[in-house]
Amino acid sequence: QVQLIESGGGLVQPGGSLRLSCAASGRAFSRGTTGWFRQASGKEREFVASIRWSGGDTYYSNSVKGRFTVSRDKAKNTMYLEMNSLKAEDTAIYYCAAHGSSIIVSAVANGGMYHYWGQGTQVTVSS
Repeated sequence: QVQLIESGGGLVQPGGSLRLSCAASGRAFSRGTTGWFRQASGKEREFVASIRWSGGDTYYSNSVKGRFTVSRDKAKNTMYLEMNSLKAEDTAIYYCAAHGSSIIVSAVANGGMYHYWGQGTQVTVSS
């Protein structure tokens, strides 16, 4: 059984940084695609970033490009999201998701493509 466990969320001031982790168990994603999505209160879930594990290609939404960095550690079967220059509008529950193989570029932002989801971790950006 595949499990994705997010951690690292919390309260941070505007302009601050956080690093989220997503640890996978039950399956290695050496040839898969994993991603981060978020859902703010009262809003629909939105794509944040994703990474292809085999080549390390990364993809970002326009709203986080240049501020967030997605990475993975194959040895630890863990994905990370480094978030810098955080803004109030980044406040949301952040979910990690995984697909067992590579997703075509045009579909990486489609949550429906991902087979596995974590339980989410809250990120609050406030002074």
